[in-house]
Amino acid sequence: MTFSIARSALLAAALVAAPIATLSLAPTPVEAQAFSALRQAIAEAAAQDEALVAFYRDRDFQPVWTVTEAADRRAALMRALEQAHVHGLPIDRYDTEGLRAAFHAATNPYLRGQADVMASRIFLQYAQDVHGGFIDPSTIIPDIFQDLPHRDPYGLMSEFLDSDPHQFMASLPPQSPAYTRLLRTKLELEALAADGGYGPTVQAGSLRPGDTGQAVVQLRNRLMRMGYLDRSATAEYDSALQAAVVNFQANNGMTADGIADADTIRAVNRSVEDHWNEIVLSMERHRWLNDGQVHDRLIFVNLTDFHTRVIDNGEVSFITRSVIGARDRQTPEFSDEMEHMVINPSWYVPRSIAMRSYIPNILAGGSTYMQLLAGGRQVNPASIDMSQYTVSNFPFDLRQPPGPRNALGTVKFMFPNRHAIYLHDSPDQYLMEHEVRAYSSGCIRLDDPHEFAYHLLARQTDDPVGLFQGILATGEETYLDLDVHIPVHLTYLTAWVESDGHIQFRNDIYGRNARLSAAIQSLGVVMPDPAS
Repeated sequence: MTFSIARSALLAAALVAAPIATLSLAPTPVEAQAFSALRQAIAEAAAQDEALVAFYRDRDFQPVWTVTEAADRRAALMRALEQAHVHGLPIDRYDTEGLRAAFHAATNPYLRGQADVMASRIFLQYAQDVHGGFIDPSTIIPDIFQDLPHRDPYGLMSEFLDSDPHQFMASLPPQSPAYTRLLRTKLELEALAADGGYGPTVQAGSLRPGDTGQAVVQLRNRLMRMGYLDRSATAEYDSALQAAVVNFQANNGMTADGIADADTIRAVNRSVEDHWNEIVLSMERHRWLNDGQVHDRLIFVNLTDFHTRVIDNGEVSFITRSVIGARDRQTPEFSDEMEHMVINPSWYVPRSIAMRSYIPNILAGGSTYMQLLAGGRQVNPASIDMSQYTVSNFPFDLRQPPGPRNALGTVKFMFPNRHAIYLHDSPDQYLMEHEVRAYSSGCIRLDDPHEFAYHLLARQTDDPVGLFQGILATGEETYLDLDVHIPVHLTYLTAWVESDGHIQFRNDIYGRNARLSAAIQSLGVVMPDPAS
């Protein structure tokens, strides 16, 4: 297949200049044959990908990137790929330079077809990564059950072609203020690292007001670099330094007493790279929740923070302390929708808990306030010969009726799920005073369950307190539906940025971030080298 020398040179020049272009001249039969070869090349290049085959087939295998009118499309894609590091994405998987070279080398039908399909594949990979996350966490941590927001490749390509390409690319990442604040903080940390980071670590086991010396200077300097303290040169642990320590402790989930104990010193000595890693992981977790919908209300349980929040239009409208699963009975991460609450709930004891905590006592003849159920009907323990049973073959289910001793307290909040996890009241309110609140068998206990109920019900009744308390006073187990279901996220953010700009960090209580960090670092997601 040959063109005349002049037309071949004209075509090559146009292709490089655009960098991809097509002739505006009426095609000759030879050129028509070339375009037929181009469509054949696209079909062959896309053959291993069903979604791309369907997309190109419905367009008669016409190119979508390597045509003159696709200049903005190419520019938008290349710009997004060049800025992928801003979102903490694994930039090596996009082969930006290889794609740029493929565009410039596309001077014949075969190379044009190859470049076109290559661009589509890279676009789809980038779009998925920046929109819904680039790792599947369930393959790394079995207790993460997030359904990642995958977008249909065919629909994604079609929507992109029908949109302003630059605006479309900008719409792919999470659009929440929380994600934007994380992104901004990531860039600030990179700039700080390039300027020397936080400086020398504090060489002391602990420090307190009134102390003096070099370690105090080191503490002061690091807090200045972190933005907690104005510049000063005193070597004394004075009131200004104490106030800075209080703020630092509050932003790191510690008891804010102004004394730099061992835990505080350990947190102060974390590197800017450590903080950067936490921010990047939080950005990835936000992508896992990026369903593309606008929710005016969310319930957000952050396991590392031991708090439950209601988020209305992007702002916290309610917050309460929480107890989460113990380290050996970890609360999973997943999302669902809250549908109803149960006032005066019964507790149907999960088999694992019953075997561990209740059945041995029953078999030993101990007293119990549990009801024994057979086929859903209550049976009298006194009529049963317990000697014929063991913990493993005990045939009865256990139910704890409503009342002041009920393990669920006075109310539970249901978002039915396969993990049997829900939010609930608890008679063990003293646990809410602890700094680390990991004691449950997996469910989330609330410090202010009644106020939480009033807050949720205020959208569907003028008297939420009266409605709730009226049902509570009956002592009867009562289901109360929410008129509008509310998305619930049980997540694990060890870093986030408040709307006032304060950066919050929490401990990796379950060790999940350590494993996820190793995974993303293996993909090349590391803090930029300040020297590069």
